[in-house]
Amino acid sequence: MKRSEMNQSLVMTVACIVLIVLGFIVEFLGFANLGTFVFILSLLAGGYLSVKEGLKELLVDHHLDVDILMILAALGAGSIGYWEEGALLIGIFSLSNTLEEFATEKSRRAISSLMSLTPDEARRIGESGEIELVATADLKIRDRVQVLKGEAIPIDGFLDSHYALVDESMITGEPLPVEKKVGDEVHGGTVNQGESIQLTVSVENQDTLFAKIVRMVEEAQSRQSPTTSLVKRMENQYVKAVLIVVPLFILGMHFIGGWDWQTAFYRGMILLTVASPCALLASSAPATLSAISRAARMGMIVKGGDTAENVGQLKAIVFDKTGTLTVGHPEVVDAYVLENTEATLLGRMVVTAEGQSTHPISQALLQHYEGQESLSLDRLEDVTGKGLNVHYAGEEWRIGKKDYILEGMEVGFSSEVWDYINRREEQGNTLVYVSRSGELQAIYALADQLKAESQITIAQLKALGLQTIMLTGDQEKTAHFLAQELGMDEVVANCLPADKVQHIQQLQERYGKVGMVGDGINDAPALALADIGFAVSTGSDIAIGNADVVLVDDLNRLSFAIGLSRKLRTIIVENIIFAFSVILLLVLSNLFQRVTLPLGVVGHEGSTILVILNGLRLLRYNYHK
Repeated sequence: MKRSEMNQSLVMTVACIVLIVLGFIVEFLGFANLGTFVFILSLLAGGYLSVKEGLKELLVDHHLDVDILMILAALGAGSIGYWEEGALLIGIFSLSNTLEEFATEKSRRAISSLMSLTPDEARRIGESGEIELVATADLKIRDRVQVLKGEAIPIDGFLDSHYALVDESMITGEPLPVEKKVGDEVHGGTVNQGESIQLTVSVENQDTLFAKIVRMVEEAQSRQSPTTSLVKRMENQYVKAVLIVVPLFILGMHFIGGWDWQTAFYRGMILLTVASPCALLASSAPATLSAISRAARMGMIVKGGDTAENVGQLKAIVFDKTGTLTVGHPEVVDAYVLENTEATLLGRMVVTAEGQSTHPISQALLQHYEGQESLSLDRLEDVTGKGLNVHYAGEEWRIGKKDYILEGMEVGFSSEVWDYINRREEQGNTLVYVSRSGELQAIYALADQLKAESQITIAQLKALGLQTIMLTGDQEKTAHFLAQELGMDEVVANCLPADKVQHIQQLQERYGKVGMVGDGINDAPALALADIGFAVSTGSDIAIGNADVVLVDDLNRLSFAIGLSRKLRTIIVENIIFAFSVILLLVLSNLFQRVTLPLGVVGHEGSTILVILNGLRLLRYNYHK
């Protein structure tokens, strides 16, 4: 829907509701005729787009939808003097359509924002080495491209440079940059964090990993759920049945039942009134809106009635790791400092050496030594892919990887140090080593810490009978260690976006309805494909745009959402049974001429009010474990 059409829908809905309120006020003041006129205006305002859409469905798609029946029911009620009922019916229906349209439009805008993450232009290297700016869409396979430090890589390709440091968080969801060597594959949309690099294009623009993500999101969004398809079919049959039954009833009662035309038409209008699905629509809409309002107050944004109803049917929930179950950036979780180390000098050395870098590991070390003074170094050298070489007061310090530290040592690590290293590596920690003049000084263990609420959330979901699964782009050791800490049922590591989609499909075949909780761009296809997608509010725009529920507060709200949805479904079933029973009772009473038009309207409106009040109970819902 275009923005202008969406704005028009909102304006017409607001106008309808305002006129309904004004109509009741005018009638209360004693101006009955004027009140009727105002109700007619409200019906015209709220029903205009419904008539337009209904006629389009009928004439273009050859499908009878509830828009037609709503208008006929409202006019039928008005033709016998009950314009209030007609106006209220159209007001509720118009509001529901407007809310659905806004949710749909937001998801479409999110896809557009994903496309903007890859640069429109690229620096292509000519045959003679000259650099020219060209549109990314014009790049061909085997073209050579230059990417400056801090720039996004425009397209997928293979690295020609000897080394690159690439931020792939928008693809894998992992915060730590990945080291690439000559010949390694790099993806469009990822960011070059090291020095200027060169690559050879390996795909056409429409076949990049980012383009595939966009297509997967669009395909997943276009798939209708079984519930949506069933409702569409039932809607069509219901409208057909009512449109056929009412005139047949009038004719049958006149020619077969012996009623005069006036009585037959009068009873036909009663049938049209009591058979209109006001109470049936109210069985779901007010309860759903109450659930959505309650969820909002509890820190969740639910993007539609179907979502609010279907959350409670989930049998399994899949979690991304980084930024969802964890805080999303590494922290120093332990420091192993050898006995002969000067702790103060060590801290000052680390702060001075790492102070010029924006690397997440450097930032974690700086945070660990927050407030520590720096030194005046003799020399500082960045040894590509290994670490830092520092000279101070005639001594050589090394900060970096294990192999780099061992290169400068005559004697290797002690058995105690190796025990510590093995233990921390088993837990998936990233280790940073520091040596001084060939002697090990300290080892820092870094990890992306679990959020405080993650363990409680998993325990609550398991208590509700749901399976919990982790899908992450992180390595096996880290993923399995964290999953064991949380008590999760399953874990799959080293997942790219396409892998997550494949696993979601497999889990749906195994468990039925599956939810997905994520925060990154890489989670967008899985969020869209899952029966219910949950996005953390601190996540990317595309993840939030493609999720069905946004968790504004924290993960603890997941169990509340499931409990609320289950209660919502119970109330909807109660309301539907009650509404159908009342309609059946009124229809039979009309057939035996035991109900007058005023009583029919009172019974019909009374049932509508009761199901609305039943639904409003959700405004006070509290989840009890």
